[in-house]
Amino acid sequence: MSSLSTAAAVAENGAPSLTVRFSVHALPEPGVMPRVLELFAKRGLVPQRYVGTASDTVLTIEVQIGGLGRDMVDYIARCMRQIAGVEAVLTAEMPARQLKSSG
Repeated sequence: MSSLSTAAAVAENGAPSLTVRFSVHALPEPGVMPRVLELFAKRGLVPQRYVGTASDTVLTIEVQIGGLGRDMVDYIARCMRQIAGVEAVLTAEMPARQLKSSG
């Protein structure tokens, strides 16, 4: 099953599907990145984009994924906030015009 069909199935409950960007700010610890990705993997989802940047004081992770319902986006963000070392999680809905140009 492809990540797009799985994501579409997640959002099938009648709610509109969203493409969102999760922005995670955490302590620069090696276990944070795999724990963030695990939240998607255990649901059979593959992010469209995933970027991690680390310095001596902060780890920033950006994850973009489409096809999720609002409830799932909120749930995944809450789960991210519970990961040890995570200091903040922000979510942003991606505008449709931006999605078309990032192909």
